[in-house]
Parts: sequence; C-alpha cells; structure tokens
Amino acid sequence: MARKRKGRDISGWLVVDKPAGITSTAVVNKVRWALDARKAGHAGTLDPEATGVLAVALGEATKTVPFVTDAMKAYMFTIRLGQATNTDDAEGEVIGESDLRPDDETIKSALGQFVGDIMQVPPQFSAVKVDGQRAYKKAREGTEMELAARPLWVEELVLVDRPDVDHVTLEMTCGKGGYVRAIARDLGDALGCKAHVKSLRRIWSGPFQAEGGVTLEQVDAMARTPDLDAFLKPLEIGLDSLPEVRCLAESVARLRNGNPASVIATDVEFGEEAWASYDGKAIAVGTYRGGELQPSRVFIPTA
Repeated sequence: MARKRKGRDISGWLVVDKPAGITSTAVVNKVRWALDARKAGHAGTLDPEATGVLAVALGEATKTVPFVTDAMKAYMFTIRLGQATNTDDAEGEVIGESDLRPDDETIKSALGQFVGDIMQVPPQFSAVKVDGQRAYKKAREGTEMELAARPLWVEELVLVDRPDVDHVTLEMTCGKGGYVRAIARDLGDALGCKAHVKSLRRIWSGPFQAEGGVTLEQVDAMARTPDLDAFLKPLEIGLDSLPEVRCLAESVARLRNGNPASVIATDVEFGEEAWASYDGKAIAVGTYRGGELQPSRVFIPTA
C-alpha cells in the first residue's frame, strides 16, 4: 500500500516572481514547504538565471497545469550582440565572435522573419529528449546533436530598447514551447553578428502576471502562516482559456464520478473542451456533447 504524502490538502495557485539563480523546481519545493502543501507543481519551466512569473499549482490545481502551459506567454529579454555561446545565454562559453553591430532599423527589419508560424531548433542545452536522454546532459558531455526543428507561434516580437551598441532589449509574445535563447541565437545569425541572451524575464504567462507575484523573500517571511495562504488564487484561474459551462446540482456527483451529465452552455461548440462549474467552483473538465459534458478530469473538493 502506497504511503500517503504528508501535508495539507490545499488547492490553488501561488504566483511567484522568481529571482535569478534558482531552478523552477527549487521554487516549487520552497512553496510546497512554506504552505505545508501535500502536492505542488508549476506551469512552465524558467531557466535558473531567468526571472519573472512562475505559477505554482497546489493540490487539485495541478490538474489545470496543461491549460496554463498551453497558453500564450510574454518575455522581456536583452541580447548581447557580437558573441555566440554554446548555451545561447550568458552562462555558456563563447564559441564565436563578430565585430558587426547592426543599427536599430536593420534589427527591426530582421525581426519579421521570427513572427507568425516559425520553425525553431531548440538550444543544445535544453530539456528536449534525444535517445531517451535530456539534450543538456549530452551537451555537458561534449556531444553535439542535430536537434529537430519544432513549430512555434510568435504573436509579436518588437525592439523596445537599445541600451548601447552591444545590447538590444526585445519583447516577445509566443505560444507553447518557445525558446527565447533560440530566438537570440537565430536573430544573431540572421543579422550576421552572432548573439546570445544576457537576461530574461517572463512578464506574464496565461492568466498570471509577474507584477504582483510574491517574492521568495515574502514566501520565507510568511512561511507556515495564514498570511501566505491569503496570496493563493483559486484553481479556476487555471481554466481561463477554456469556455465555462454550468452544471445542475444533480450533475455534480455524476461528473465527479467520471460520468457524463447535463450542463447549461452558451457559445460552446459541440466537441469543444470546456470546464463545468457549480456555484463558481470547478467540477470537471471534459468534452461538450450538446447538453452534456463528458468529463476527462474531475476536481475533488479540498479544505
């Protein structure tokens, strides 16, 4: 018999404004400890040196993580022109240099090729799997890999600042699976000057904003107190990208038992994924079948 995990059975989201110098997993572990939570996860890894919004899901909210991960995200990042690194960021070794420094108009003109549906090759130091092993592990061993290009939707990529001749600050809004480091690398190649990411900040992810997120210092200061609980956001926020249908009182038990049940819907197409609520609380996510919802995941009430 499996041992029951210790901790409080709480559900919701805690939005952390992640600092540089710590992994996303370490942030989740700290939040889980601070809230004495039984279960926790996050929606979208940030590199250790990246900062910004890291949405930590607790309890039943972990079931909504895929919907936040699939949502649009926005990044503010500064790239260093004139240098390519083996990690495509400032943590790596310089593997190429150039004296060329394009002007602002040349850079703006080049950005267009990275907007819309693009194909992007992940960095050598990335979490994609190669022969069952993470690429970054092979890269650390000195193995150079031919990584397959992946599709990415880039909604917007704009130049927002030019601090000096060597640096350019950009803002990008994109879909799931984008590597900002790859954008910097490929832009440097397109401009003929080489480039890598010097600093990176995720400013929003789906419904969550970095502005207003708690800092790790606040998490430490309020750990194991009701003060930190007050920052929890309801799990329903993680379903923001899905249409909502309302279920009748008699449908609640059926849905939670995994059975189709009657729902009240407006502006939901047959076969569309939606979430069912009762008194504003999430009951299930499933497929709408014209007056009924066929649940694919259900939410169990927590304290």
